[in-house]
Amino acid sequence: MKNQEIANIFYEIADFLEMERVAFRPQAYKKAALTLEAMEKDVADVYKEGGRAALENIPGVGKGISERIEEYLRTGKIKYLEQLKKKTPVNIEEMIKVEGLGPKKVKVLFEKLGVRNLNDLEKAARAHKVAPLFGFGEKTEKNILEGIEFLKRSKGRFLLGEILPMVSEIKEKLEKLTEVERVDYCGSIRRMKETIGDVDFLVISKNPEKVMDFFVSLPGVVKVWGKGKTKASVRVKDGYDMDIRVVPERVYGSAFQYFTGSKEHNIVTRKIAIDKGLKLSEYGLFRGSRTVVGKTEEEIYKALGMVCPPPEIRENQGEIEAALRQAQGKPNGLPKLVELDDVKGDLHTHSDWNGGKNSIEEMAKAAQNMGYEYIGIADHTKFLRIEKGLNEKQLEQRNKEIEKLNSRFQIQNSRFRILKGCEANIMNDGSIDIKDEALAKLDYVIAGVHSNFKMEKDKMTERMMRAMKSPHVDVISHPTGRLIKKRDEYQIDMEKIFRVAKETGTILEINAHPERLDLNDQNVRRAKDLGVKMIINTDSHHKDQLRFMKFGVAQARRGWAEKEDIINTQPLEKLLRCFKN
Repeated sequence: MKNQEIANIFYEIADFLEMERVAFRPQAYKKAALTLEAMEKDVADVYKEGGRAALENIPGVGKGISERIEEYLRTGKIKYLEQLKKKTPVNIEEMIKVEGLGPKKVKVLFEKLGVRNLNDLEKAARAHKVAPLFGFGEKTEKNILEGIEFLKRSKGRFLLGEILPMVSEIKEKLEKLTEVERVDYCGSIRRMKETIGDVDFLVISKNPEKVMDFFVSLPGVVKVWGKGKTKASVRVKDGYDMDIRVVPERVYGSAFQYFTGSKEHNIVTRKIAIDKGLKLSEYGLFRGSRTVVGKTEEEIYKALGMVCPPPEIRENQGEIEAALRQAQGKPNGLPKLVELDDVKGDLHTHSDWNGGKNSIEEMAKAAQNMGYEYIGIADHTKFLRIEKGLNEKQLEQRNKEIEKLNSRFQIQNSRFRILKGCEANIMNDGSIDIKDEALAKLDYVIAGVHSNFKMEKDKMTERMMRAMKSPHVDVISHPTGRLIKKRDEYQIDMEKIFRVAKETGTILEINAHPERLDLNDQNVRRAKDLGVKMIINTDSHHKDQLRFMKFGVAQARRGWAEKEDIINTQPLEKLLRCFKN
């Protein structure tokens, strides 16, 4: 899909324009980028089917931006971006990944210190040349160095949400080859890890050389690391590597199990095989030179005395012992993990009343199309001015619109319902930024930290706990505040947070946005073990982002969460009973 490629370019153009303090146009490019990356349909197909006119029907895409999209689809580049780069030759895409460093500060660093990239920035900060600049200071300089170190740790990993759509497209292309009988992706992407290093495909084919030729010729391949008769390895222009291997059907299960991993999981399964006088490898399960089984994963695990564990939990964190117990009919076997189909609604979505791109009605229709029973509109409240947060009066006006829409559903004999919520802001002292009287009129209240992320651990923990003790706060959004590959978690005592959540009945969110996935899998499992209820939400600012739910469900599954641990698997009346008010 070209969507993410073009969206990334538009974000970069917006950053350059913001750096030059151009009014309005940066927002136009960001709006178009947000729409493109949320679209499920490939923008290239939209253009192929309807030309420029079809592009201009995409929300947020006008005449000028449609011309840029057309140019990229025809030529593979956008000259306007090249002109902007020539005017101000900085790697803005790289530099603004440092937390707290926006386009305007990048411009100052370039003009005053000649900083063009991360290396230049690190040298300048270590030489203490950044702190004296107007608008920076010693704290900013320290944060820049910490941000650079964080980026170094994250290097070489890619967001699951970025890679999965592209990998799925490649899988579909491989499936269409007449030579391919079966294809799957393996490794960390099958285990739905939040970040991916590389991608592995496994194929059954009686004509593997044709498959190899097709694979190394895929659009976007920039380097062929190796190509044999049954395996090949390439690098794509986005920077990650892809491997493919063709195996016979008789060993597909053992290869699928082996290449899915994790390494730690496989070490233990191989040891179990050895203890049984067997040998396990990607080529099958053997007793001496005789193949015992190999065609399916299920028969591999059964021969080892286990039930087949779901891929998401194959990390050697107790799943092997649970699979052995279950096979023996003992208690405490594998969990029955929550499924995407279990989810009945999404309660953290934003409308065009604040930072969202769609009306409440459009969000509701999109939720209905997904088969949901309800959707919650949780617009930001007044402290978050950058997102046009709503004050008490505006929140009341928005509630009236929701009530009108719900009345229409009742007339239509529809059981679907829009819930009135908000995402309030937790202030530095733990208070909420909107009056209790306004919160009391809502179906539920989400509260989250959106400022002052670098508080000391004790203060941040107290801040969060005070908010959780509010009688009106039902859900804590993105509880640790991390942005994957962009920002570390807050300094916070999660054990205390879990304890207070259990005491107060506060629900902790698993934020499904690919940049957040917060709670992480370890925290999900800890919350489950302590009996803390959770909710999977998408934090959608566009109707197409509702599809992010699959990433949140995958995160919940990685944390061993079951249906009963997640409140939005409940029908409406049971859901409402989960809230304090």
